[in-house]
Amino acid sequence: MNQSQEAEIAARRIVVLAGGPSAERMISLQSGRAVVCALQSRDRRVVEVDPAVTDLETFDWSPVDLVFNALHGSFGEDGGVQQILEARGVPFTGSGSLASRLTFSKSASKVRMLQCGVPTPKFAVVHRGRGSDPLPQIAARIGYPLVIKPDQQGSSLGVSLVTEDSELDAAFQRAVEFGDCIVLESAVIGTEWTLAAIDNDPLPLIQIRTSHTLFDFDAKYVDDATEHCFEFDAPSSVTNGIVAAGLEAVRILGTTGLVRVDLMLDHSGRPWVLEVNTVPGLTDHSLAPKAAARAGMTMSDLCDRLLAGALAAHRGEASRRRAG
Repeated sequence: MNQSQEAEIAARRIVVLAGGPSAERMISLQSGRAVVCALQSRDRRVVEVDPAVTDLETFDWSPVDLVFNALHGSFGEDGGVQQILEARGVPFTGSGSLASRLTFSKSASKVRMLQCGVPTPKFAVVHRGRGSDPLPQIAARIGYPLVIKPDQQGSSLGVSLVTEDSELDAAFQRAVEFGDCIVLESAVIGTEWTLAAIDNDPLPLIQIRTSHTLFDFDAKYVDDATEHCFEFDAPSSVTNGIVAAGLEAVRILGTTGLVRVDLMLDHSGRPWVLEVNTVPGLTDHSLAPKAAARAGMTMSDLCDRLLAGALAAHRGEASRRRAG
């Protein structure tokens, strides 16, 4: 970021949105606190606002120049808060409402990926009331092992690995605690990877090593034994393929700002995109800040860059509207 961009950020009145009503509220509060601390370390004019306490529809946005969105899960990632900010003309970090809504739905984003040739595991969608084939019949079409997870949820909440019919009902019940729409997805056996990117610019790739069967909530945010590796045994041709698959998913979903792509690499060396996260965690356990640090960015650098990108995107959208 150049000096003029830094000066512009320093002059702006910034609101950090954190907390909110979703099941990921506590992680969002941690992310928000990390962002506030990073910005305050550079004397930015920043205020934290929790939408679970403050109604954003009636909030006075007139003194606000810029919003840093650290809301995870529903409302923060599904286009809800983005629509409010777009309607009020307030620049904000992250993707717009349309890309957010598409990407927050695992099934909708997987449909888009399949249409565009991005490799993503075979899946089926089941609703709480079911009203479709019995679970064992659906599972048989996908094949074991498979993963059952909520269609619209993050932080691996409600996610289960299922290896046989007898485990289906319990896994389904865990998933419906977080939503009515459930995804059954073929489990890719191999290694787990994550790619953070800023406006299609990749940050260093990370391989995840954990003793957990899945990279679940505890492995992400609690277990200090989880390893985040930047040095790999895989050849560069394979890791380059992982990065290419991740960036193609980002491109076709139309996301902007900081995103994190979760992938699996199967035993044949083929990458599979699991999902894209439009508001990735920013806690001290989170992967995107670790990738940024590997690239030489402090947390303050990362936050400033995302805010500068939000201003640039807002100007670009305003220019397109005038031209149209």
